[in-house]
Amino acid sequence: MTEPTTPTNTEGNGKRILIIEDEKPLSHALKLKLVHEGYDVTIAEDGEDGLKMAQDENFDLVLIDIIMPKMDGFTVISKLQESGKTSNIIVLSNLGQKEDIEKAKEMGVTQYMVKSNTPISRIVDAIKTFLK
Repeated sequence: MTEPTTPTNTEGNGKRILIIEDEKPLSHALKLKLVHEGYDVTIAEDGEDGLKMAQDENFDLVLIDIIMPKMDGFTVISKLQESGKTSNIIVLSNLGQKEDIEKAKEMGVTQYMVKSNTPISRIVDAIKTFLK
């Protein structure tokens, strides 16, 4: 678990983002870019920690992987919905099968992106669009 970082500019207006991602290089690269854009970013390295953080705190957006240790992303999303947490949720996963994308959309995710097809700059742009 990583402590939130103070934003370096005001474009993000201090909006809070939770990244639930077990690939450390990706989560840290995203965090650096998002903090630079002015967002308050917290990282959880597995689904269990991410769920606890998302339930205990208020985030404007949750960026979540599907395949993770301790609890997969679909389970985290389902449990967040059960608890009434309705943040914008963007899935960032290596799973690109039509069934996975449809399942996520049926669960109400804001957007689904496939990691291998999506540069970090496009992920940041999508986040900025949803958090205007």
